[in-house]
Amino acid sequence: MFGFFLVLTGDVQVGEIVEPIVAQELDTLGFDLVEIRRGGSRSRPVLEIRIDRRDGTKVTIEDCARASRAVEARLEAQALVGEQYVLEVSSPGADRPLKTAADWRRFVGRRATVTSGALAGGKQEVEILALDGEEGAEVALVRDPKGREFQLPLVEVTQARLAFHWKR
Repeated sequence: MFGFFLVLTGDVQVGEIVEPIVAQELDTLGFDLVEIRRGGSRSRPVLEIRIDRRDGTKVTIEDCARASRAVEARLEAQALVGEQYVLEVSSPGADRPLKTAADWRRFVGRRATVTSGALAGGKQEVEILALDGEEGAEVALVRDPKGREFQLPLVEVTQARLAFHWKR
């Protein structure tokens, strides 16, 4: 995972205010917003932004720097930041979240760790085989570790991330 770090100024409210602005700015650059989180400490708050390229190629350090400069300028221009903030822009990493139907389609054939009440034990690692259904009612066809295939409605998924295993 590559990252670019920049110290910003101000008090940022992520939710409904910052996320749409960040997503719009990234969209103009041809990037998708994968994840945005506020973290850090009271004395050093961090705004973490994970981006992905639409062309499917890997996110580079240059991509992160370009996105960081654009987002910083936009947040400052709209007076959404003040003093002491760190803006961190990076690739989504090997265990990227799957938040949209497009994410599930993109990663057909890959394994994901999924949390859902529809799964035995509430959480399982599954292989994504396909995604069908109309917008808002998509259903993933998945295979569990025992080789059983079943349908998993995305509306019942509370969290999903690509599974990552270190090669030994």
